[in-house]
Amino acid sequence: MHGITVTLIKRKQNGIDALNHPIYIDEEVSVDNVLVGQPSSDEIANTMSLYGKMAHYTLAIPKGDTNTWEDTFVILPEPFSGKYKTIGYPTAGIDKLIPLSWNKKVMVERYG
Repeated sequence: MHGITVTLIKRKQNGIDALNHPIYIDEEVSVDNVLVGQPSSDEIANTMSLYGKMAHYTLAIPKGDTNTWEDTFVILPEPFSGKYKTIGYPTAGIDKLIPLSWNKKVMVERYG
């Protein structure tokens, strides 16, 4: 089993403006071997009640990934095509206790 390559859009602070607010630039990072699946009906209901957002997909993140997945944008290729935003925080397991290549999961909602 092998996942797909997704594009994670990381925001990096590039300075501050005249009103002392941060200025950000977007940096695209490719993440290989990400599984995309459908969330369960319980997960959809929970995200609606907790965050007021509808989960469209669940992403399984490969072990060893060090990217930040909280409050970030993800671009998925065909057949999922589109820009998505992560919901909440990723849930993670202990690498040694999980037999496959993925140890984190995060839900995403369609953006725009």
